[in-house]
Amino acid sequence: MTGALLTGFILFLLKVVCESEPTHAGTDRVEDSHVHLTPQWALQLVNDSLPFSRADSFCRGQFGSLLPLDQLEDQEEPLELLRQIGLRSPVWVRDSSRPVSKPVAVSRQYLQFSALNFPKESREGFAHVNISLPALSSISVCVRVQWDPEWNEVSTIFSYAAPVFTNEFQLRGQVDVQGRILLALIIHGKHLPYKASFPNNGEWHHICVTWRRNSNQWAIYVDGDKKDMGSGSDTYRDIYRDGILILGQDQDSFGGNFTEPFFGNITDLNVWNMSLEARHVHSLSSCLPSSPMLTQDMLFSWNLDLISSHPVVQKVQALLFCPGVHQQMAPQGCRTLQGWSEQQPPLGLTDCSDLLPFICRSSRERYLRMKQMRESQSSQPTAFMNQLMKLSNTSEPVLGQQRLGLDGLAQASVLLNMSAQALEVTQQERLQPADMVSLIQLLSVTADVPSQPPSRAENGSQENFQELGQHFISVADSIISEDNTLTWQAIKEVVNGPMDVVKSIDRMVTRLSPRLMAETDHLTIRSPNIKLEVQQQRLQEGSKVPSFCGPETEKLTKLDCISVPRQKIQDLHNNGFYKLTLVNTWYGSLRPLFNPEENISMVPTVTDGSQRYLGTFLGSSVISTTVLGDDQPVSMAVHFQLQHRVQDSVGNVFDPVCAFWDFDLNPEAGGWWNTKGCEVVSKYYGYTVCYCNHTTNFALLLQVYEAQRSPENEKALQVLTFIGCGVSLCGLLFTFILFIAVGVPKSDRTTVHKNLIVALGMAELLLMCSDWASENEAACFLVTALLHLFFMASFSWMLVEGLLLWSKVVSVNISEDRRMKLYYLIGWGLPVLIVGVTLVISVNKYKADDHCWLNMKTDTIWAFVGPVIFVLVVNAVVLCRVVMVTVSSAHRRAKMLSPSSASKMQTFDLSWAVTRPVLILLPVLGLTWLCGVLVHLSVVVAYIFIALNSFQGFYIFLVYAVYNSEVRNAIKRIKEKRKALSFTNCSQPTSFLPSQRAPITSWSRNPPTPYSPETSETSGPTSSTSTSLVIKNESFRKESFVSFSLKQASGNQVVQLTGFKPSGC
Repeated sequence: MTGALLTGFILFLLKVVCESEPTHAGTDRVEDSHVHLTPQWALQLVNDSLPFSRADSFCRGQFGSLLPLDQLEDQEEPLELLRQIGLRSPVWVRDSSRPVSKPVAVSRQYLQFSALNFPKESREGFAHVNISLPALSSISVCVRVQWDPEWNEVSTIFSYAAPVFTNEFQLRGQVDVQGRILLALIIHGKHLPYKASFPNNGEWHHICVTWRRNSNQWAIYVDGDKKDMGSGSDTYRDIYRDGILILGQDQDSFGGNFTEPFFGNITDLNVWNMSLEARHVHSLSSCLPSSPMLTQDMLFSWNLDLISSHPVVQKVQALLFCPGVHQQMAPQGCRTLQGWSEQQPPLGLTDCSDLLPFICRSSRERYLRMKQMRESQSSQPTAFMNQLMKLSNTSEPVLGQQRLGLDGLAQASVLLNMSAQALEVTQQERLQPADMVSLIQLLSVTADVPSQPPSRAENGSQENFQELGQHFISVADSIISEDNTLTWQAIKEVVNGPMDVVKSIDRMVTRLSPRLMAETDHLTIRSPNIKLEVQQQRLQEGSKVPSFCGPETEKLTKLDCISVPRQKIQDLHNNGFYKLTLVNTWYGSLRPLFNPEENISMVPTVTDGSQRYLGTFLGSSVISTTVLGDDQPVSMAVHFQLQHRVQDSVGNVFDPVCAFWDFDLNPEAGGWWNTKGCEVVSKYYGYTVCYCNHTTNFALLLQVYEAQRSPENEKALQVLTFIGCGVSLCGLLFTFILFIAVGVPKSDRTTVHKNLIVALGMAELLLMCSDWASENEAACFLVTALLHLFFMASFSWMLVEGLLLWSKVVSVNISEDRRMKLYYLIGWGLPVLIVGVTLVISVNKYKADDHCWLNMKTDTIWAFVGPVIFVLVVNAVVLCRVVMVTVSSAHRRAKMLSPSSASKMQTFDLSWAVTRPVLILLPVLGLTWLCGVLVHLSVVVAYIFIALNSFQGFYIFLVYAVYNSEVRNAIKRIKEKRKALSFTNCSQPTSFLPSQRAPITSWSRNPPTPYSPETSETSGPTSSTSTSLVIKNESFRKESFVSFSLKQASGNQVVQLTGFKPSGC
């Protein structure tokens, strides 16, 4: 028998990665015709009848989900799939649009009821319900009972006797050999079998019985679940009218002769003249508000004033767990999609316990990847799979069979045991992707195995359940081992991530905690990467639970620990809980399994600009706590501390953020990290203490920042900035004065220079005054807006400088007047537009909180950074073009001047051709701001950035004033003009003889004058000719006229020039 069981389970594991379509017998494979592929999704019809919860579990085990139908257009693809197959019956789907119940405080989930206590000391106790019932074609009776665990005989919960027939309608129960309470109905005198059951554990249970004459169908529900159903008596008639309804006794005669008493407590009795549906019963079990239909057909609602009881029966108060008492009424039942038919609308609600086919949905890539794994595994089994076949004595497994999950914990235990053995034998072999997917699915299916209450026969095998838990953790540990990091990356298209394993562990331990803790109050399961601890205790005044910590090692000085505050435990006791179960788990190897290249999107916690945010990653172990109050999950606050790194090898620092894994956040991807409700309590070197207001899986996320500069460097950079801005402001002022005072010729180039000087000077002046304005909110806001405006104007005119330079390099057919209008529009109009729009859109979040500049915590900063980046990119292109043209010109000039030595001079000429425009254009084009991208690398770069940009105005003064030829020529013309003005006052003639250095002259002969000073001093016969000499000197604006005489001497013509030297020159 064991060999056959092992063989069946190895077939399951080998096929667990494939798509399946078990029929009602559960043996047929899913063919591709039952899978409908869309561009994004793969829809898989599983043509097997399962209840909703089992269907949802199966889809989850296939790394998908039940098909959600959020919109009307979502129905087209599944209906097309149903038409292809020809299925007309309804199928299970998921209704994502259904409103989710809001969380309710634990103290509000308990409701106090008035109950009747039937003591064991007397067999005479009963209660008479004072109502008169009409003839009933349908009836439903619901009641809450608390059975006395020490009473083992047949008991009657209620009996209805009519004058003409005693055993008309009755509910009774008895204890079986396994310690369960078995329930049976009596209808029209016919005693139906004892089949429906609930554990005899002394707790409250909700019981509903229904009957309908038309179909002669009856049903028994326990705690909202249908436990038994069938056909009623052979007599098709109504229940007689005018009978007597008795609680706690069987009526052997009409209204008397009581037998088979009930011992315990009874409350919340309600009677309807209709047969309730399963969704109604589930709603009543959770104490959800009744629908109008139920209220309308109600014959009796629990009211002690309408009940007469025997003196031994006492009225008591009972505190019952009612999770739905504060929820709004919602349609009960599970969503279905009607099969291929003309029925409209196609969606409906059906009892969640009904057996129906269903549609699973997964991504197209996931489906194709799993199909590829299945084919690979079929053709060549891995070492792990071969070992499984060896353990099961199966040499040629048939891969076409697969069960829909597991039927019980015994089967799950056998399969986990086999898997653990195979993993131990093949531990030297790395798990292959198909092995990982199979084992992850095995854990998911095992965690969803229905857990029935323990019976007496099973209580003796407590060690078996602990062994199951040990094998479960062992298999999970092997899966999340760091050795499988590469395999996790290979299956990322199929499995959401390692948190899928964590989720399976949480579900398994929560479901099995009553079994695991049946004979002990403390359970610890250890493995290399996982430590699981379950603690259970009775709640009483002053109860407290010790902290749970991860494994102790020699390297760890501070352990990873988590604890529940003592006051929260006391609150559970005050709210009526009597048993507390804590499930704590530590995972030490999950961090390497997350994709290191995938940055966790998160808002930086350091926003003052002192540190540059680089990214966020998982930086600690994962630790979790699940709190169960009376075996019900309860969320409460926790404290935890986790270790983490402080600094990496390159000097980056880490800032810890308390977070938890939220499975409801991005459910298609399996969840994501969330920080809501968590905060840092204290930070220490190497570990951090956190507080979260709920229980789940916690970790520390580390935000990476560049190393923070020392206060000395920060102060030095501030001083350097102030000095640089002051020097630049003076340089810009002198440059502007020179442009105005010396009469530089008017041109578009000088006009652009002047506007840039004004904009940059105003920006630096405001920057120097911004610290003084920060004390006044209104003044600081105004300074921020003006800083934004003038810095934007500065960069806009830098852009104009680049455009102007481009127009000189590349021929552009546009007039100077039209060009200057465009330049003014860009230089001043664009900044005004940007600042105005920014103020209108984000006036409330425009300014930073602690200084006079744009708010860097919001997107407002992009109103400055975005345009600046654009300007720098354009100007960088312009500079490259200018350098290319300059290099080309230098190369041609070198060849023209000296072709033979061109190769020798080429290196120097090209170097100077590149260096000269770069040095001249860098400050005016603003390209020195590009080094701001590298500021985070080193404090040295920060000093370079401050020096280049705070002294930008001084650079402009040097390049466009001191070394500008136009300015120097203008100054020189002023000096020469002064010389010309004092020319007439000069004396001391000076003779000039022709020389090679004489100015360029032009000669013109004039008619001889009758008299000249030179001829009167000479002898009479000598003839002379008066001539004017026009001297053109590049230093003067106008030509200078000098008189001279020609004398004939010895046959040679001698030119005598008489000049005048100004006095005082």
